[in-house]
Amino acid sequence: MMFSAQGSSRNHCSLLAVLCGGKVSDNKQKQPVSDDKPRYPFPELSSSGRLEVQLLNNPSIDEFRRVFESFEPNIVYLQGEQIADSEEIGSLFLGDVDLSTPEALCGVFGSTFPTTVYLEIPNGVKLAEGLHSKGVPYVIYWKNTFSRYVACHFRQALLSVIQSSCSHTWDAFQFANASFRLYCVRNNNIVSSNSQKQSIKPGPHLLGEPPKIDVSQPEVDMQEQEDSPENLPAVKIYDDDVTMRFLVCGSPCTLDAVLLGSLEDGLSALLSIEIRGSKLHNRASAPPPPLQAGTFSRGVVTMRCDFSTCSSAHISLLVSGSAQTCFNDQLLENHIKNELIEKSQLVHAQSSSEESKLPSSEPRRSTSIACGASVFEVCMKVPTWASQVLRQLAPDVSYRSLVMLGIASIQGLSVASFEKDDAERLLFFCKKLSKDPLLGSSLISRTPSWLVPPAPSRKRPEPYKDTKSLNCTIMEGVNGLTRPKINVAAMRPIPHTQRHKMLPFSGFSEAERYDGDQGKVNLPLAPVKQPAPVTHRKALSSSYQAQQIISLNPLPLKKHGCGRAPIQVCSEEEFLRDVMQFLIFRGHTRLVPQGGLAEFPDAILNAKRLDLFNLYREVVSRGGFNVGNGINWKGQVFSKMRNHTLTNRMTGVGNTLKRHYETYLLEYELAHDDVDGECCLLCHSSAAGDWVNCGVCDEWAHFGCDRRQGLGAFKDYAKTDGLEYVCPHCSISSFKKKAAKTMNGY
Repeated sequence: MMFSAQGSSRNHCSLLAVLCGGKVSDNKQKQPVSDDKPRYPFPELSSSGRLEVQLLNNPSIDEFRRVFESFEPNIVYLQGEQIADSEEIGSLFLGDVDLSTPEALCGVFGSTFPTTVYLEIPNGVKLAEGLHSKGVPYVIYWKNTFSRYVACHFRQALLSVIQSSCSHTWDAFQFANASFRLYCVRNNNIVSSNSQKQSIKPGPHLLGEPPKIDVSQPEVDMQEQEDSPENLPAVKIYDDDVTMRFLVCGSPCTLDAVLLGSLEDGLSALLSIEIRGSKLHNRASAPPPPLQAGTFSRGVVTMRCDFSTCSSAHISLLVSGSAQTCFNDQLLENHIKNELIEKSQLVHAQSSSEESKLPSSEPRRSTSIACGASVFEVCMKVPTWASQVLRQLAPDVSYRSLVMLGIASIQGLSVASFEKDDAERLLFFCKKLSKDPLLGSSLISRTPSWLVPPAPSRKRPEPYKDTKSLNCTIMEGVNGLTRPKINVAAMRPIPHTQRHKMLPFSGFSEAERYDGDQGKVNLPLAPVKQPAPVTHRKALSSSYQAQQIISLNPLPLKKHGCGRAPIQVCSEEEFLRDVMQFLIFRGHTRLVPQGGLAEFPDAILNAKRLDLFNLYREVVSRGGFNVGNGINWKGQVFSKMRNHTLTNRMTGVGNTLKRHYETYLLEYELAHDDVDGECCLLCHSSAAGDWVNCGVCDEWAHFGCDRRQGLGAFKDYAKTDGLEYVCPHCSISSFKKKAAKTMNGY
């Protein structure tokens, strides 16, 4: 780890700061404050967290050597001369001695060198190479001229990550450099106003080698591995990526490659620091992932490993690997660190999505987020363990690393260590971007995303064109008014004929599987009228329905976000795989058998494996589970499943199907937009009730809303071989067609 060669403790790092030409605080007091130029509050160099600071202002060489030998710092920070009436930083002096040559600078240290030297001086390439050749492992330097504002930002980012975490110099530099590129390079604030742009790549540089994690096998284990018949992989980590939303302090802007790349590198460096300093606390045998069990080779074991990161965040990882690796704690810990840091990109910016291409323009102002400063939203994909780490670090007041990336909120959780001065320093570099006239116009023209209502998840067909007059007639009749005399015989339900009886399920051909976009099964019945265009259904149209949904699942469910095809065109294998993955994600691993897809689900109904696919399709096509008793589970749902037979004598099958649906599919339904929210064609409501389906137009209605005489009881239509329901509109249309044929002599 960082500076361990100097014998310092794990949670301690010492810094000797040498300032040439006066105190930084003096310059801070002299900075003019005006309306045109924002204030930049220079931070004080002081001890904080894991960082202990010893400050020397313009010391002599003897004074420097005396403090250096007694203090034994891990880092020596050398700041150049502060030039009067200028934003630039000058050469390096100790007293009256000029240290602009490598020989003079190396002679100051004598025979002992620190682990890291930071040279905050312009054109310090030769000095850095001289120190590195003398044995300083890591040297940070600048190749070009720069202003004291950008130098202060980089130094503050470097020291913030050191005081927050026990980090390695390499990782700390990568983090600070990402913060520098995010706020200084992107906003063209690298050089001062009176200096010329240079062709050299701007920013600080690092001399030194990246750290390596020792994953070599012990000699005994090497001999056992050679005797093994198979070359097994060291470890494999089972973890999914999740999308996280960050609010970043700054003026709203287009999420370009520089911004996203800087945030990627900064968060990756931050997570690398946490993992590189983590410790394995516990490991226990665990069952393999259900979808991966069949692919394991002989000798592979699975472990559940509990880690604590260097900032005391706790994570748990599911790991598989050879027995030689998994039963050696130190070797297992090193392999997991190497797998997470070296062999994978930890953070991925969603640059291809629409959210990342368009600016999140609205200023989400809140005193709890970045102390009320302006912020913008960025979405990133990170591993699940990384999201757990970031969520645990955000409420920590002493953790300052997130602040230097401008991150003020993580998934709605505010970063507790964000202060007002931090916001002012970060917004100082956004002054050029905030004056862009194009940006100002986009702020006015674009509606904030949090004001846009969410897309509807359920739909209903529009009322039929001619239904209005029919409904008026029916309602007038209900209220006691007269209504036209209609031939009741023409409106009576048409009994089923022999060709309408259900047959055992034997699959459908591709040509007969679905009917258009609605996903209705093509059967040899009367022609089905195409439904009218759909409109959005009003949310929570019935308070009873809303209460029923809440009572079924009191916890809010996020959308699954899977790439599964719509349920109307989804294959059964794809559906079952998605259900298995969802159950595992929700923690219901007991419902997923070890044999995977071949044995899922393990529930048996009517001597056959439960047909989850057709059960789900039939329920969501009738408004979902919240419809309750409005669905005839035995007559309408069970008859469409492979578990049904013509000689079925099962009792209580409706309650059995409900119980299986609640166990396997209820949460899955709530996390997907598969429900076809049918509404009654008579009352245009989606409230629960006794639903019947018209056999001609395929529309749904509440049986209680149909006030025609001679309809019989609901149970006459709910039975498997019961009567076929014909809605009032189709009955009248059929009557008119028969009358027209009679008049024409047919």
